[in-house]
This record gives sequence, structure tokens and C-alpha cells, in this order.
Amino acid sequence: MESDLSNMMCLDVYLSALEAKEANKIKNQIKPLSLDSKPLLSWDISNTNYFEGINKSKREIDIEKIIFFAKKYNWKNDVQNLFSKNDFEALVLTDLSETIMWVNEGFTKMTGYSKTFAINKHPRFLQGNNTSNQAKEKIRINLKEGKSFELCITNYKKDKTPYLCQVKIFPLYSTQITHFLALEKQIR
Repeated sequence: MESDLSNMMCLDVYLSALEAKEANKIKNQIKPLSLDSKPLLSWDISNTNYFEGINKSKREIDIEKIIFFAKKYNWKNDVQNLFSKNDFEALVLTDLSETIMWVNEGFTKMTGYSKTFAINKHPRFLQGNNTSNQAKEKIRINLKEGKSFELCITNYKKDKTPYLCQVKIFPLYSTQITHFLALEKQIR
């Protein structure tokens, strides 16, 4: 009987989406639900647009925060353009000495580390045994030279699980480089 009720509810949703003429044709073929049926106990509806909207809002909030920093530190970088051309899960903003100043919620979701844990630390706390020395050297050289660059690096989550991370790092400058912004995505 619960199965019948469930099917009726699905049918009801389907019928409500049809034009009146089509719905009336089908309604004549439907058996009425008996009065001894049980009431609806739950109804789950998943709306993909809802979750996409939430993710879009989070992304916009992250971008607004970086724009806030851009104004505060007078960066000359075109931050809007930077985000229009690059996707990310995690954002990591460091000062010139590579000390983390800010991370987004995506950082916590990706790594398992809280924002408060990450602040005032060097990003190397994410590295471990399988982190390539070549990748670490490439990061060091490009930061020293003040170049934008991209690489994949093996990092480690809080639970010590390794993951491959695509990292794009951009120097941010006013009259000179003052900060670095890393846009990160977990590849696997």
C-alpha cells in the first residue's frame, strides 16, 4: 500500500506538470486511492538548481572577500578577470613571507583543516612524504621570481590522506608584490 501511495504522489507531481488537456486524458485511467491507505510519512525532493545556487553564492562570497583585500592593499591585479578565467575549490591568501592570512570554506572542505588552524601557518603543513621535491622547488623559484604559475602537487588532508591538488598561484601587487593567491582544486 505504501508503494501505491508513493506512486500516486509521483503521478500527482507528473500530472501537475502537464497541460490540462493531457492531464485530463490520463486522469480518467487512474484508479482512485483507497481510503484505508496510510498517510505520507516523508517526501524527498532534490533540486539540483538549489545546490548549484548555493555553490554559486559561496563562490561569489569568496570573490567578494578577495576584492575586499584588493581594495585594502591597493592591488593593481584585475581580480575579476582572474576568477573569470580560473575555477577553484579552495582559496589560500598568503602574505609575502608565505604566511596564510585567509582561506575560504572550500579549503576546509578539501583539506579537513579549519580556517583558524590554517591562519598564520605556512602552506607546507599540507605537504608530506609523497610531495615531490621538484614541485616544492618549482613553487620556491616561481614565488621568489614573482611569477604566476600552475602545478600539480601531492598534499595531505588532516586525516593524512594524500590527494593530488592542482594549484594556480598568482602574485598580487600594488607598486610591488605584497601577497600571493593560490586557487586550488583536488584532482583525485
